[in-house]
Amino acid sequence: MGYGRFLWAVIGVFLTSAVAFAAEPAKGTPYVATIDPDGVQRVAVLGGGYYFDPNVIVVKANVPVELLVRKEGGIAPHDIVLKAPEAGIDFAQELSTEPRAIRFTPTKAGRYEFECTKKLPFFPSHKERGMHGVLVVE
Repeated sequence: MGYGRFLWAVIGVFLTSAVAFAAEPAKGTPYVATIDPDGVQRVAVLGGGYYFDPNVIVVKANVPVELLVRKEGGIAPHDIVLKAPEAGIDFAQELSTEPRAIRFTPTKAGRYEFECTKKLPFFPSHKERGMHGVLVVE
């Protein structure tokens, strides 16, 4: 097999694996938010290296939520996006090494996926590489 065919075969296997991985639902130890004395559910979220920590967040409906999001060091850009306006959740925030607050009040129980929407040409998206999670509203 020539070098070019070998290279395309390796790229094909990589892309197939990345897409299969992205199809898996978010796994991880769920982080259950507690309600602070001021009535807000606060969760610190770290993103980077193609992950979110935590990647499964559990909150209560009709109680304000504040996500304090930041990224680990490095030059790769990341964001966090969740679009569920029917549930009172709709945000898209670029991540920085400095924490940024995202505030919303979820109004409807359910599972809502969040992700990093960044992608370099010819490479799998950050979501396909594992940078996604789920917000569970109870």
